[in-house]
Amino acid sequence: MRTSALLLFAFSGSCFAQTAILQSPNGNIKITISDELTTPSYSIDFKNKPVINSSALGFKFKQQAPFSEGFKITHTQKNTQNTQWQQPWGERQTVTDNHNEVAVTFKKPQGGVFTVKFRAFNNGVGFRYEVPKQPGFENIEITKELTEFAITDSQSATAWWIPARGWNRYEYVYNTTPVNDAPLVHTPFTFKNKEGVHVSIHEAALVDYAGMTLNQRRPGVFQADLTPWSDGIAVKKQGAFNTPWRTIQIGSKAVDLINSDIILNLNEPNKLGDVSWVKPGKYVGIWWGMHINTQTWGSGEKHGATTQTTKYYMDFAAEYGFDGVLVEGWNIGWDGDWFFNGDVFSFTQPYDDFDIEELTRYGKQKGVQLIGHHETSGNVTNYRNQMEDAFALYEKSNVSQVKTGYVADGGNIKRIDENGIARHEWHDGQFMVNEYLYNVKLAAKHKISINTHEPIKDTGLRRTYPNWIAREGARGQEFNAWGTPPNPPEHIPMLAFTRMLAGPMDFTPGIFDMGFNGLGDDTNRPQTTLAKQLALYVVLYSPIQMAADLPKNYLAKPDAFQFIQDVPTDWQQSIALDGEVGDFIVFARKERKRGKYSGNDWYLGAVTDEKARTIEVKLDFLEKGKKFEAHIYQDGKNAEWKNKPYDLDIEKRVVSANDKLTLKLATSGGTAIRFKAL
Repeated sequence: MRTSALLLFAFSGSCFAQTAILQSPNGNIKITISDELTTPSYSIDFKNKPVINSSALGFKFKQQAPFSEGFKITHTQKNTQNTQWQQPWGERQTVTDNHNEVAVTFKKPQGGVFTVKFRAFNNGVGFRYEVPKQPGFENIEITKELTEFAITDSQSATAWWIPARGWNRYEYVYNTTPVNDAPLVHTPFTFKNKEGVHVSIHEAALVDYAGMTLNQRRPGVFQADLTPWSDGIAVKKQGAFNTPWRTIQIGSKAVDLINSDIILNLNEPNKLGDVSWVKPGKYVGIWWGMHINTQTWGSGEKHGATTQTTKYYMDFAAEYGFDGVLVEGWNIGWDGDWFFNGDVFSFTQPYDDFDIEELTRYGKQKGVQLIGHHETSGNVTNYRNQMEDAFALYEKSNVSQVKTGYVADGGNIKRIDENGIARHEWHDGQFMVNEYLYNVKLAAKHKISINTHEPIKDTGLRRTYPNWIAREGARGQEFNAWGTPPNPPEHIPMLAFTRMLAGPMDFTPGIFDMGFNGLGDDTNRPQTTLAKQLALYVVLYSPIQMAADLPKNYLAKPDAFQFIQDVPTDWQQSIALDGEVGDFIVFARKERKRGKYSGNDWYLGAVTDEKARTIEVKLDFLEKGKKFEAHIYQDGKNAEWKNKPYDLDIEKRVVSANDKLTLKLATSGGTAIRFKAL
């Protein structure tokens, strides 16, 4: 790492104003940090054109004077880094971290000091506040973060967003509107300006702090809006602290946002040491039947989580190459309206018809693991009190992955405070940010990986805690069973440029029976073709992927099922080749050498919205001089999602890096390809 000083001076009226300027390694991005206005501020240019206009920095506190007016730049320090690091699992094995950095210190003569550290990457910006220990700041209650994102020419920009601070957490259909019509929104918040530049605002390394939403306070100017505690305070700290990184990904094309590792690079390296016990893979499970009402979570004639049914799933998994079987509804507490039963869940006592010891033995015999499940119904104190014993039971039972659930309306997470009083918190407030991480860290002590549903949004902490393998955090497949409406055809190409920028999602793809409620466009069902369901395994990244449908539906379509058996979940390289937000997306990924996978094959996934389209794809991502047998699964000639979703063509042909393929996608259709190295 090279270190140098950077302090540039500018004049503003009759007063001296100081300005620090930072550029990305390729020179395309310029950040200007200034104390010229009444408050500290920054702005961002991309390729010599403004993207973020002058935007305020600072804080308001309950007790202390605000960090806003009167602060001046007193010191800057610039660093440069160009290194590589390895992911134990991920979209790509090797990650390059190439950035320039400047740390800008602001002071006020009457007292108060803070530093804002900026990093400029070739495809975006990250910055965070670093507040040192100082007199009067022993106990800190932040009431507001003053960070702004003032979008240039917002009246001409288009945004894709979901509302924040709502009852359904992150599980909303995405909106497409002018930027100026976006109110209080969750991040990642993606938009395209009139120049065609794509930008996404998010955060990285969210630890011991409130989640950031964005509130449009005046046209085009979004302010960080921290999700508060039940008492209205945003963040509670003691002494020195750092905030999460505020991230702004920038690209000339939509896919540039995806082909970026900014979020990961702004997180700390692995703190767990040897994580060879964290295993990517595929699983099946006792889950979808509950959503389509053929099974129940609670006890009774239709109880899904029985020893007999679990053994059937283990047999199926062993025969077709799956690593695990998820079992929901195994533990006492699901009877009655479990949405409100969080106080009575036991995380160690199974129902009488679920023999966990026998299933542990049977799973070892079959080479298939149980995947555990902890649903809290939002009662986190009840879960916290049992968590150690629950993980100990699972460790004893050879369970190495647990899916956790926090099903509760937004703002209705129940905790019992130190005085025995029930408090209700947001899923993305500081309390729950800490609670989720506590769960992950305790699980690691038992060599268990966590897949969080109803989570705090992903901010790249999988780098620091690699056992945090996936999470939900958007409308998943389950909404296609009972959602009103179900996920629309544009949902997947929308997720690729919004939610998926944050990190892996356990979407649970692979539904083969679209007609459980009847076909057409006026029922709850997956609004996709069969080919699109296959393509999801490549398009939506997760190191754990579920084959979510009932086993009988896979056995009814063995040719299509072959792709799910073949596709890996861990990648050496990933490339978003082409796409537009909410319209279509094309991914190519190369498998990582692991287990049965040689590390030589490539996979391609392409999906579209309600519009049928033809896409030409160059295969120049394949290694030159090599031949590959392309196993192509694509929409048939008559395919369309409403009434003919099952029309699927499968063909094989030999291809090389010099070839092109023409993909014909039906309405809400897709293409999935395995390029088998010859």
